[in-house]
Amino acid sequence: MEIRQSIHSAHFKMLDTAGMRREFLIERLFAADRIALTYSHVDRIIVGGAMPVRELVAFDATLAKQIGAVNFLDRRELGLINIGGPARIDVDGERFELATREALYIGAGAKDIRFQSLDPTDPAKLYLNSAPAHCTYPNRKITLEQASPASLGDVATSNRRTIYKFIVPGVVQSCQLTMGMTVLEPGSVWNTMPCHTHERRMEVYFYFAMPPEAVVFHLLGQPDETRHVVVRNEQAVIAPSWSIHSGVGSHSYTFIWGMVGDNQTFDDMDHVAMTDLS
Repeated sequence: MEIRQSIHSAHFKMLDTAGMRREFLIERLFAADRIALTYSHVDRIIVGGAMPVRELVAFDATLAKQIGAVNFLDRRELGLINIGGPARIDVDGERFELATREALYIGAGAKDIRFQSLDPTDPAKLYLNSAPAHCTYPNRKITLEQASPASLGDVATSNRRTIYKFIVPGVVQSCQLTMGMTVLEPGSVWNTMPCHTHERRMEVYFYFAMPPEAVVFHLLGQPDETRHVVVRNEQAVIAPSWSIHSGVGSHSYTFIWGMVGDNQTFDDMDHVAMTDLS
């Protein structure tokens, strides 16, 4: 498990391109028959991916030991969204099957979690977010139809999109983790613009469904001094609470957002006027 430390907003201004990529970009989330994780000191989120192909994969004692636990979810909750082929997930003997773009919430205290692909020629790709948890809530599968949808944006501003809220109050009860997926319509390339910050929680964006040659210019930094990181397919960006998190792509794309912090209210954000960006 890779460890990323917190970066102060003043320190951020001194980073060059390589420094920003090293601190905020997660370049590889999926590897065959293993779980790849990154632990960020920003609100203690863990970001990663599980890609079982021909073998069953599970959280082992080594990963748990790295967070000072016997079992990985002793004091954590877990959300995952499948972006690959059909998956089978066993949680302490309870079985869930996830099609592509379906989600699963696993409450704190789960001990035996196993991931498996139903078809090795079309392996599952399970994108994971985990946050510290103070109590246990029930495990719950969420289909795309059960997610809370909201259509936003306009063709004229190249940001027509649908937001699917999978792990949010009113859909699934969690301690602090919220997760969802934003799907841009063909021809739309902007996300989260006009932009915002939220001092009460951090956020991670995971971009996927992009052609190999496509890129997203993901914007970071305080509103009065923005920078960008080039992001490619199936890569993620960590955004501290002081930073905007927005982007524009060379092609339409889909991204999964995950938030961890004090407040789960989706609309709790500090909007930034376009005239205040620089």
